[in-house]
Amino acid sequence: MSEADDSGSALDASAKASVLIESLPWLKRFAGQTIVIKFGGNAMVDDSLKESFAEDMAYLHYVGIRPVIVHGGGPQISAELARRGIPSQFQGGYRVTTVDAIDVVRDVLVGEVNAGLVDMLNAHATTADGGPLAVGLSGETANLFGGRRRGAMVDGELVDLGLVGDVVEVDPSIVLAQLDAGFIPVVSSIAPDIDVPGQSLNINADSAASALAVALGAAKLVILTDVAGLYSDWPNRDSLVSVIHADELTQLLPSLESGMIPKMTACLEAVDGGVAKAAIIDGRIPHSILLEVFTQQGIGTEVVSA
Repeated sequence: MSEADDSGSALDASAKASVLIESLPWLKRFAGQTIVIKFGGNAMVDDSLKESFAEDMAYLHYVGIRPVIVHGGGPQISAELARRGIPSQFQGGYRVTTVDAIDVVRDVLVGEVNAGLVDMLNAHATTADGGPLAVGLSGETANLFGGRRRGAMVDGELVDLGLVGDVVEVDPSIVLAQLDAGFIPVVSSIAPDIDVPGQSLNINADSAASALAVALGAAKLVILTDVAGLYSDWPNRDSLVSVIHADELTQLLPSLESGMIPKMTACLEAVDGGVAKAAIIDGRIPHSILLEVFTQQGIGTEVVSA
């Protein structure tokens, strides 16, 4: 090996050591703590991003953090609805879910997306004896969620969304049991309707992740998106907000783009419910979770209490 090679290797090693040292305060801060991650957007359909997400979850687990994953499945649901000839419609950032569509939503979320995500995670993280580490759940498992139908305000009018609901009850016992047993819970955003026995509701995954983070007393909620973060003056790219207080976000919320409102509402509700920090981050960036959790600057937009 040449002298130049020795010097280059030393610099590379030093840079890697600096990255590890930078993560030390955050390793101390989050050791033993629960972090709820909402998995969605481009990270859900891009194979390389899915792999980096699975690696991030394995890393969190092995350094002593307790990740809980909540997922939706918008692209997969739209594709299956189209295959069956059922049109997709959105109002106020939410999918209108008809009686015909709810069975498709449930089948895709639980049978396709959840099962595939669990398998992918288990390819990267296993128990000491080589067994599966990720465990698939839904909001219907052991009454984890209880939902109630909701509408959406569009141009000042309340619009019917069909079988779409909010999480109004959370019994986190099943998730806590899985965490205490050393597993990574993976939760799909479907819930039983507490007002209509036997009826399932399509729950916005951002909202479900927020409600679960509050119920678990999570240290942080992280929502993966397909944008760099919250812009105070969209489309001005220079208006990206790094940190915003809950009271500021409350005032800004009505002026946001419809697709961003559910995500920022979820962050606001989490912080108002006692979660110390909630962040939306760009899931199109490989290892975005590690960048957010273990670096000083983080990425995306972080919501903190007033």
